[in-house]
Amino acid sequence: MPENYDFDVVVIGAGPGGYVTAVKSAQMGKKTCIIEKEYLGGTCLNVGCIPTKTMIKSVNLLRDIRGASAYAVEGVGDKVSISMPKLQERKKQVVSRLVSGVNGLLKGNKVEIVTGVASFVDAHTLQVGERRISAEYIIVATGSKAIIPSFISLEGKNNILTSTEALALDHVPESTVIVGGGVIGVEFAYILNQLGSKVFVLELMEHILPMVDKEISSLAKDRMEKEGITFGLGAKVKKVKDNTVFYEHEGKEQSIRADAILMAVGRAPDTDGLNAQTIGLEFERGALKIDQNMRTNIKNIYAVGDVNGKVMLAHTASHEGLAALNTIFDKPVSINYERIPSCVYLDPEIACIGLTEEEAGKRYSNIKVGRFPMAANGKSLVEGDTSGLFKVIVEGTYGEIIGVHLYGKHVTDIISEVAVAMEGEICAEEIIRAVYPHPTVSEALPEAFMAATGRAIHGL
Repeated sequence: MPENYDFDVVVIGAGPGGYVTAVKSAQMGKKTCIIEKEYLGGTCLNVGCIPTKTMIKSVNLLRDIRGASAYAVEGVGDKVSISMPKLQERKKQVVSRLVSGVNGLLKGNKVEIVTGVASFVDAHTLQVGERRISAEYIIVATGSKAIIPSFISLEGKNNILTSTEALALDHVPESTVIVGGGVIGVEFAYILNQLGSKVFVLELMEHILPMVDKEISSLAKDRMEKEGITFGLGAKVKKVKDNTVFYEHEGKEQSIRADAILMAVGRAPDTDGLNAQTIGLEFERGALKIDQNMRTNIKNIYAVGDVNGKVMLAHTASHEGLAALNTIFDKPVSINYERIPSCVYLDPEIACIGLTEEEAGKRYSNIKVGRFPMAANGKSLVEGDTSGLFKVIVEGTYGEIIGVHLYGKHVTDIISEVAVAMEGEICAEEIIRAVYPHPTVSEALPEAFMAATGRAIHGL
């Protein structure tokens, strides 16, 4: 490290992209500092992934207990309910433990933690309150923030929530309108519906979960509709006034009133206070522009996670941070964004990786698609839920795995083995040859590949 710099590496932001990067930088022997304006763990640990899944665990348990009679368990039923204050307390405990763990990891690896908003003075210098901090390399990992599109007019007194406020609810709204049918909107629709709110989802596109294969998202939508959630697809929201949402649907002006309105139309890179434009950092569609190695147009500054706008997922951010460090220390690696799994935590779950059938059909001249219904899977029957589907997409000549879309129990865990297979360029035939334990949900995976390359044994 040149003597005139305070640190070898400074990381701005302590979410999954930032703290992982800082820990690994320190482990590589570099003097490292991390700057965080609000809370260690970022959005994911505090007001995102972790608290959402904590709430989902509780509503899944509620659902299981209410349906226990189907499993020969007597003495429980519809009178079982969730205490929202106790749910919030459990959520806080889970979050607190994980945040404490991040704090311990940073301190244990001798990463200096600085609290405050970091603002660029020049390419090597940051201002944090009254303190100036310099570094040979700076990695921006400031994450993202919830957005309300400018075309939506907000008037009057609105009970509008973002995901942050929705996670802090101490009561269940009698009715909820959710604007947005992506992952955030759909997961909250599931949570609030299970808690007893009457939920209506408005989505601009003609299908929910745009990153998911349409066949799978359609199955999930059908399931959620049967459970009482109403969807308005192809709906363009124009205005929210006094707890009423005004929207256009099928050429008609319509409106709906609700006790709570959740805006879940997406997130935007958060560069507030960074002073990035002043030092000449380039942007692309509101995100910091990077090359394949996470480097911005200023050679010693890198951007990882949501702030670069590539794939807004916590696990993506962590791996981008490691990729940035590898480049800094002359071991460059690139990330194949088509091999990053994505999960939706409903019940049953959704997990996908690679191309959808529609995308694969446009890119490849020869594809084979295999489907295996969970109705033919013994463990799914034991679990009491056979409504899912395993769908795989294979290149027709060489058997390359180009897309896997799963809808069923435990699939957010199963998708990891597909990620390993794709990264290792394992083909469909090798998945089929592997011995899977029985009974498991995972044994449906080789069956789906058999269906793509010939015929599944347990399917007609």
